[in-house]
Amino acid sequence: MLATCWKNCERKTAYWRNSSVPPKVSAALSAAEEAACSLEDLLQRERLISNKLHQHLQTAQPWMDNLGQTLNQVDTIERHVKYLRCLQHIEELSAAVQQFLMTSIVWEAIRSVDNMAVLDAGLNRSGCCHLQDFLRETLHFWHKIIKDRLASDFEKVLTQLHWPIISPPTQSLTPTANGQEINSQLELLVTQLLALQTSDDLVSQRALASCQVAPPNQPASPATPPSQATPLCLPIQIMLLPLSRRFKYHFYGNRQTNSLSKPEWYLTQVLMWMGNSSTFMEEKIQPILDRAGAPISAMVELCRGLLSLVQEKVASDASRLLYDDVLFCHLVEEVLQFEKELRSNQSYHAALPGLLHLLLEDAVLQKWLTVEKKMAVEKMDAMLSAEGAWSSQYKDISDMDEMKAPDCAETFMTLLQVITERYRALPCPSAQLKFLGLQRELVDDFRIRLTQVMKEESRCPLGARYCAILNAVNYISTILGDWGDNVFFLQLQQVAVSLGEEVVLGGLGVMEMGRLASLEGSLFEGLLALLDRLKGDMTGRLLEWTMREITEKAKPYGQDRWLSLPPQQDQSTMTLSSSACPMMLCVRDRLLNLHQVLSLSLFQLAWQGLAERLDTILYQDVILSNHFSEGGAAQLQFDMTRNLFPLFGHYCKRPENFFKHVKEACIILCLNVGSAILLRNLLKESEEEETDWASAGDPRPESALNELGVYCLAACDVLILLNLRASWPGL
Repeated sequence: MLATCWKNCERKTAYWRNSSVPPKVSAALSAAEEAACSLEDLLQRERLISNKLHQHLQTAQPWMDNLGQTLNQVDTIERHVKYLRCLQHIEELSAAVQQFLMTSIVWEAIRSVDNMAVLDAGLNRSGCCHLQDFLRETLHFWHKIIKDRLASDFEKVLTQLHWPIISPPTQSLTPTANGQEINSQLELLVTQLLALQTSDDLVSQRALASCQVAPPNQPASPATPPSQATPLCLPIQIMLLPLSRRFKYHFYGNRQTNSLSKPEWYLTQVLMWMGNSSTFMEEKIQPILDRAGAPISAMVELCRGLLSLVQEKVASDASRLLYDDVLFCHLVEEVLQFEKELRSNQSYHAALPGLLHLLLEDAVLQKWLTVEKKMAVEKMDAMLSAEGAWSSQYKDISDMDEMKAPDCAETFMTLLQVITERYRALPCPSAQLKFLGLQRELVDDFRIRLTQVMKEESRCPLGARYCAILNAVNYISTILGDWGDNVFFLQLQQVAVSLGEEVVLGGLGVMEMGRLASLEGSLFEGLLALLDRLKGDMTGRLLEWTMREITEKAKPYGQDRWLSLPPQQDQSTMTLSSSACPMMLCVRDRLLNLHQVLSLSLFQLAWQGLAERLDTILYQDVILSNHFSEGGAAQLQFDMTRNLFPLFGHYCKRPENFFKHVKEACIILCLNVGSAILLRNLLKESEEEETDWASAGDPRPESALNELGVYCLAACDVLILLNLRASWPGL
């Protein structure tokens, strides 16, 4: 390309030279010719240097190959030297440990072993597997020798201090004759064992890793919590050895104490060991750990060690009891009781693993749920068929019997509460939700059973059993409503929403899920809706039967001669209408009966519903179906205000407010003649034409009615009532 440009420049130069051009252009052309010449020189030099460089590289290539081989050899030699130096360092540490042990300088031997452990950690990423194996074998060899020596001395000192403490100590730990010397030895050995902890952890991890054979990609079992990976304190490991031997001697093999039906034997024994050893651990071991600066609780470490024995035993027994419901239930009960005592009496922190995670194994958890459901159903059958199933155990104690819950309902809710207490302590929320789903299923099953019994008793809704069923439904609904506001169930609700648990949530829509997430709803809403519907149906049927009887008794009262009754001033004293007596007695008896057999909240609904229905019956069948003289209206008002309303006055302060139609009808019928005429004229005017009452200066019809105490009846209804009066002038 440069040659082509040069030729083009020569052509253009020759062209301009042959033509007459201005001086400036000529100068520019000359400069261009000089630049072209310089460029040609540079191109020639570039070609020359490129050729020389290529020749030099060809000449130097053998040297570079030889130098690369030499550097590789140097690198190999350096790695060999480092390998030998590391090997020499290992041998020096090994020789130092041997020398220190021969001269009984244990502290220095421990430091040398710790240096080996540090070196082993540094070689983790190394590819020198043989060197790693040699170092680990050497470390394990000397660590075992030191540990065995210290453990032997430590066990002798513990024996002098009467460890292990199997039975409850009769008195406080009293110093022996050489107590000061023994305590000094104890502190020295514990401190040295603590110093050996680093290498012991490393050796233990290597041994554990070599023993574990698990298929790849297999999920971790819930029976092995992560926190259990933390190794026990080395002095506590040695202190646990005699207890471990005793535990395996008594609770393994063919011993009579190794009984699948008696898990409480080994669980109680371990709790006793914990309690008996607490004083020794707090007074002897804990102060040494504190002075050594170890952030360890001696008692917690001992509990962890004993728990490892129990965990292995419980896991073994649980797998053998999966086909025996009775023994399996007994094991679960004992494990739950053990866990409760462990957390409360031994102050074992809740974050540390106990035994409950063993119950979360898939097979064990599924068996637990199955047995829980099976036994709950059997108990439901028994409680519903019991002789006193529909009577309240507190019926003779009025202060405790507001709910009047029958024995079967109370027993059922106690059953659910016991199930809750059993699974409340489980460390896995998803497992808790499975039990909650079981509880919801049991509640629905019990509701269906109550419905079946109710249908059998629906022929006599006023009977004691029918009312007991209604009380049972109300009691269960009330308890579930309280559970919906309980903190424990609210937390489960949040977990269920976050995990999207189908067992609990079912097929809820977006709106329902949003209400649950915002805590506006509860996990028992569906059940509460079904129970409330059943309660409403039963209450309605109860009131329907009651009103059927009262309506029958009220027929003579509605057919009384209201038009011919004499005025009030013609009677010496007002008395209850004779035709009203059967109705009043029926109302009184039914109220007393309902008050005795229904819970307080249900009775409130019942008498209010009864008052509402009775108000409608009296208004329609008695008042609107008759004409009233002045005496008839006064008699009606006396019957209502002095006889009917007081029957309900036992249950509220103003019973007349529940008989608004009757009360206001009595007001209209008993108005004096002048007021009645004015009111009738006012209402007729308002009915015939639209009047601007504000500009006319007259009171509005509604205001006039309100002044009389009439708020419920409309103006047209008042006109009808006024037309029922017989005492009009000129008539």
